[in-house]
Order: sequence, then C-alpha cells, then structure tokens
Amino acid sequence: MTAVAALPASAPVTTTVLDVVIPVFNEEKAVVGSVETVRAHLQSLPYAFRVTIADNASTDATSLLAHQLAHRYPDVRVVSLTQKGRGRALKRAWSESDAEVLVYMDVDLSTDLNALLPLVAPLLSGHSDLAIGSRLARTSRTTRGPKRELISRTYNAMLRGALRARFSDAQCGFKAIRRDVAAELLPLIADDEWFFDTELLVVAERAGLRIHEVPVDWVDDTDSRVDIVRTAAADLRGMARLGWALLRGRIPLAEVTETLGRATARSAGGRLSAQMVVFAMIGIASTVAYAVLYVALRGSLGSLEANAVALAATAVANTAANRRFTFGFRGSTGAVRHQAQGLLVLGCGLAVTSGAIWAMRQIHGEHHPLAEVTVLTATNLFVTAMRFVLMRVWIFRSRPAEVGA
Repeated sequence: MTAVAALPASAPVTTTVLDVVIPVFNEEKAVVGSVETVRAHLQSLPYAFRVTIADNASTDATSLLAHQLAHRYPDVRVVSLTQKGRGRALKRAWSESDAEVLVYMDVDLSTDLNALLPLVAPLLSGHSDLAIGSRLARTSRTTRGPKRELISRTYNAMLRGALRARFSDAQCGFKAIRRDVAAELLPLIADDEWFFDTELLVVAERAGLRIHEVPVDWVDDTDSRVDIVRTAAADLRGMARLGWALLRGRIPLAEVTETLGRATARSAGGRLSAQMVVFAMIGIASTVAYAVLYVALRGSLGSLEANAVALAATAVANTAANRRFTFGFRGSTGAVRHQAQGLLVLGCGLAVTSGAIWAMRQIHGEHHPLAEVTVLTATNLFVTAMRFVLMRVWIFRSRPAEVGA
C-alpha cells in the first residue's frame, strides 16, 4: 500500500473552500484551455477556490504550461509527481490540500461543469461525505459509443454483484470528498491508478458513509488514451484484492465510522453477509476435515471416541480460523478465552452429534460406518450453523482495538 500521510485532525481554519484537482499526463494541448475554463466557472460560484494541476510525470510541455498558469493565476497551483497514476496524483494533491471540499475532474472536461455546484453543495452543508457524478442515472445525458457504454455498465454491474456496491457509476471522472473524510480514507486505499476511485467508494460505503450522486451531462472524449484492456484487467485484480481484504476484515472500517461519527462501530465492524461467506468457507473445510479424521480413527477407536477426537481437533482449528478471518481479531489478546468459549460450544456440538450416533444405532445397529459418516456429516452442518450464531452473539460479539492492524 502506498503510504499517505493522514491530514491533521485539527487543521487551521482557511479561506479556501473548494480545491479542484485536475490530474494530467502529457496534456500540453488541453491543460491551458481546461484550467482557464474551470477557473471561469468557479468564479461564478460563491466559494473561494483553488485549481490544482497534478502533473503525473509528463514528458512533453505540460509541466511548463502548468507552472506558467500557476505564475499567472494566484489561485492555481501545481503538484509534480515522478510517477504516473491517477490515484497517486489524487492522494498527493488531496493530502496536501487545506480546502474544505476536495474535487477531482478529468482534464478533458467531459462532464458539464453545471453539475459542479450540485456536486459540492451536499458536502459543504454536511449532508453527505462524498459525491460522485453519475453517467448511468436515469436523468443523465451521455454521448458515447456502444463499446464504452457496454464496458461501463458491465463493470458497475460486476461491482454490485461482487462487492455489493450500491452507487451507480464508479469511474466517472467527476467526484468530491470532504477533507476530514479524505484524511480517514486515503491511508486505507491501496490502489494508485485507475481502480483508486472504485476502492475509495467501496471502502466509504462499507464504513457507513453517505455518498451523494449527481446526474451529469457527459460527452465522450474521442482522443482518450486510456488502454481499455489493460485498465479492465487491473480493475478485475483490484476487485479481487479489495474483496478479499474486506472478507478478512483487514480494513479498519469501525475506526473510520467512530472517528467521523457517521455510524456505530458495530454497523461497520462486521457485515453479516460477508461474515457468513467466510464462515461458510471455513465450515466446509472443517466438515471435510472432520469426516476424514473420523474415518481414519474409526478403525482403531469406537465411534463415540472417534467422533470426540475428530470434533475436538477440527473445533480448535475452526475457532482459530474464524477468530482471524471471519471476525477480524488479531494478536494473542483474548485468544485463550475465545478457545475456552469455543470448547464450550464444542461440548454442545458433541452432545448433538453423539445423540445422532445413539439414535442411528437404535435404527441400524453397530456396523454401518458409511451411514454413521452420512448422519454425522449432516448433523455437523447443523452444529456449524449453531457455532456461527454463538460466535457472533457471544464469543466474538465485540471487535478489539487492533482489528485491521
């Protein structure tokens, strides 16, 4: 993850309200006209503003032209980077800004600037935490080819399916964020390129923050140099990485919500559906391991003894795996207590499975190992569900301070 210095919690009061960041790379033909167009529009708004040109290691005259603009206009500044990456540029420019609301827009100005005031107003009022322009809203008016339209809609549909995203348009180059929210979120965002937008929005949404959407008028830039295939592949890798990090509880969502006061720690600390997915994966592995151990031990031990040993061994491993991956606990603090509670749950499971063996013997007799495995596997699935409920409401009912470390 790229290290980003968190913004100070008690920043001094400034007169800059909006900081509009325009990332550029080899945009010598567009940068001057775009910046002057944005400045002219910002002068019509009732807010003090700054335009920041984030130069991503341009090799043409972009840097020279950007510095000339900064020399000509006191409300224009330049942030120079030695590496490319839209996410890297935004992290740097936003982290160094003292404005109340941080805005980002593409240099091609594909989005109608009349949407800027509706974008930032909910953030300035405190109603929302982030705001995005949406090309996929019903009232949006967009002009672009069928290929890009299909790619955009497919990508956002994948986000809704894979990451349960509720926002409609992740990649529109027209976004804004409150400075205090950026201070909490930027250190958590790993991507430095095109997936930055998506990762920022997903993490914000999972932390219970409010995302405001603005329908925009948008015209496709026919001179776009974005490598669609490369970007799509990187986005898919980003989705897989982010999804796995969320499932493992490695992103400290609870801390973000508590710091910003937008939601309770419990609401951000563990989404039920995500926990159920990880728990189910661990449960399947535990059930298979149990069945294998039971069959291996059944030849030398009695059925009740084989059941007890197999259940104990898998229960300890199951508790340890769920402690870390499902409920996000790290370190040794509370580990012994969690295992002790897990053993009590094991006792309940042992009683249920032993009862199943006894009942099966009354029906089929002593010599039906296959029937035993079948009945015990089914019973163990019930025990697994019981374990999840008890782990969530009793063993791991609160999250430790070191979650996400």
